[in-house]
Amino acid sequence: MQGIIRLCYRKIIDHSVTEAWDRAVFDATHMEFYMQAQRLDPTGKYTTFKELYDNIPDAQHLHYLASSAAMGYIKLLNDIIPDIKNQLGELCLPFHDFKLEILQSHLEHKSFHKISISFFSDPLSWINTVGERILISKGDRSESLRSGLEIDTDLIAIVPKLSISHYCSSFS
Repeated sequence: MQGIIRLCYRKIIDHSVTEAWDRAVFDATHMEFYMQAQRLDPTGKYTTFKELYDNIPDAQHLHYLASSAAMGYIKLLNDIIPDIKNQLGELCLPFHDFKLEILQSHLEHKSFHKISISFFSDPLSWINTVGERILISKGDRSESLRSGLEIDTDLIAIVPKLSISHYCSSFS
């Protein structure tokens, strides 16, 4: 066994998205940015996220506020990371942690809005690597593996924007 890992999948959402969930998150986070930018800068001096962030100290909270606007849509995922499927074509990676960041945005040009959502998987047992795929099982299965017990597994491809974010080689 390779160890206990957590995976991170970074999903980029911008004006080019076509899936309904992505579009809803795009619209909700831009609307929140738009409203909060007007609150932070009532004179309208700054029109981009970068200008707000560089010039208004409270603009650092825009990431969190946009995250709050997306929370209802995040809950619709039922704690399963989107887009990452196992060899059978099923979504399979559970998550409870995520981080939303505004990468860029503009008050007058919605098409400039771009965010990233990093989804962090729950702990997984990394059993082996098979070509460009990793064989995993949900949770810490080291004792079951040492005992020779059968466990449920998933085989997932390492695709762009999916990485191992945490690793532990010791087993408890």
